[in-house]
Amino acid sequence: MSLNSITTNGRKTLGKKAYTKIRGEIITLNFKPGQMLSESELAATLGVSRTPIREAFLMLLHDELLDIIPQRGARVALISVKKFEENRFVRESLEISALKSVARNWNSDDLRYKESQKKAIELLEKQHIAAIKGEYIQFLQLDDLFHSVFLELMENQTLISVVTQMRGHLNRVRYLESTTPNHMENVVNQHQNIFDAIASNNEVKTEELLRHHFHKKDDLPKLIELYSDYFTS
Repeated sequence: MSLNSITTNGRKTLGKKAYTKIRGEIITLNFKPGQMLSESELAATLGVSRTPIREAFLMLLHDELLDIIPQRGARVALISVKKFEENRFVRESLEISALKSVARNWNSDDLRYKESQKKAIELLEKQHIAAIKGEYIQFLQLDDLFHSVFLELMENQTLISVVTQMRGHLNRVRYLESTTPNHMENVVNQHQNIFDAIASNNEVKTEELLRHHFHKKDDLPKLIELYSDYFTS
């Protein structure tokens, strides 16, 4: 188990910190779909009592990333194909609407947009390096940060919160996708094209590229075949 112990700084409860740690392990498949989780083992690993672990489990249950099995305990939820498709639809709809608005209003002379442009370029370079090194988890984190650069320009916290929640179900599939040949480098190229379209105020191209980006060649059927134990309808 790769978890480290946690402490509280008064601003974030131990339960919330435990939730963030365990959720991260689920999203990156260190805790695999169908794997049983032990309250006592997690408490010992994280250096906390079982109470924060129970709080974390309740939050993960709400996220539908954890199941409670009677007489057995907590189990990492299988990847629901239906939930994946639902969340992808919601994320796609929200991000296309948001990023088209960003493209429409993009102004390279505005300080906010200059800062976003700088961040996007830096993230593209970091993604390229992560792709070359085969650093799947790092790549996935950079992927999310790249999208967030543009979402944050909307100054809509509800939008960001909903998209972040959607990623919980999407990222496990995205992590599996990242391990397929050439996938990461293809994503970097798609991100570059999306950025270029936004910076050119091209709403139509932005939407076209995003729709392709979210569906790619759709490796889901192949992933279900390769990792059948991870999925449920």
